[in-house]
Amino acid sequence: MSLFHRTPPGRAGPRRVALGCALAIVAACMAVAQDVRFFRIGTGSASGSYFPIGGVIAGAISNPPGSRECDKGGSCGVPGLLAAAQSTQGPVENIALIAKGSLDSGLAPADLAYWAFHGTGPYADKGAVKNLRAIANLYSEMIHVVVRANSDIQNIRDLKLRRVSVGEQASGTLVNARAVLKTYGLSELDILPFYLQPGPAADLLANDGIDAFFVNAGPPVGAIAELARATPIRLLSIAGGEREELLKSYPFLSARIIPGGTYENVSGVETLAVGVQYLAAAELDEKLVYGITRALWHPNAQKLWENVGPLAQTVKLESALDGLGVALHPGAAQFYAEKSLMPRDAKPASP
Repeated sequence: MSLFHRTPPGRAGPRRVALGCALAIVAACMAVAQDVRFFRIGTGSASGSYFPIGGVIAGAISNPPGSRECDKGGSCGVPGLLAAAQSTQGPVENIALIAKGSLDSGLAPADLAYWAFHGTGPYADKGAVKNLRAIANLYSEMIHVVVRANSDIQNIRDLKLRRVSVGEQASGTLVNARAVLKTYGLSELDILPFYLQPGPAADLLANDGIDAFFVNAGPPVGAIAELARATPIRLLSIAGGEREELLKSYPFLSARIIPGGTYENVSGVETLAVGVQYLAAAELDEKLVYGITRALWHPNAQKLWENVGPLAQTVKLESALDGLGVALHPGAAQFYAEKSLMPRDAKPASP
């Protein structure tokens, strides 16, 4: 009798079956992995408003393998897409990374996107970012200028020779702070500038480490709200002839009011606002962007927007094409055409 067990012809032995199963599992895993499309969304600092917005977008458009079906309470995103919000220095960096192909998409204010797309303003020396496209206008963010309530700073001109945070380098806050200061006859050379995120800026103001700080965000801004609960503060107004000059010089700015009571014991002020827009690389597949746009505006996605508070009430499909600063991506344009929203303020497909 043979000392070795021989498997009868046509039958697989236990080891061969196990090996076959293992190979099948590996093959299946590889197939699943190949079906996943990772998608990056550039946002801003973790303490700012862009990061949670990017998280909502990621949740709305993701639908990785194994997800429950949309009509059964699962994801209504793009099949196989796994999106993630990526913390960055803000919209200037988002645009730069999209231009280089290091980001698939990102958030930026309409004015900055316009300058980048057309190669004007801060981009006059850099050249146009020709591969920048819009997916949607989301909401408006307002310019906040915060000081302590007992400060002798009463208006923007009083910031001369003061310690002022004008936002991070490469942030939208910095771009708009420079524009506001210029209109009031000031520049970074006339102040003692700090380049801080909203959280650290608020902490320094509370501890008398700075005299004022700028923040561009949709109210209520978390860092300012937290500061107001612990330290009496005021907001400086941007109004009068200076505001009119800013509106004339920068067509994507709009006159707004931060209502009293938005922050605890803080009176309302006149200010300026600009739309925050969801941008993408022109190279993205048209079918993919169509799916992303459809998922972004799916009724189920509205539940996700509730996680960002009052902003949820301002993110609406009806205003998705308002004040676009750049050309609309063809994939997004197809979706809006199906919804009878084209044309409105949508731009052509190329600069």
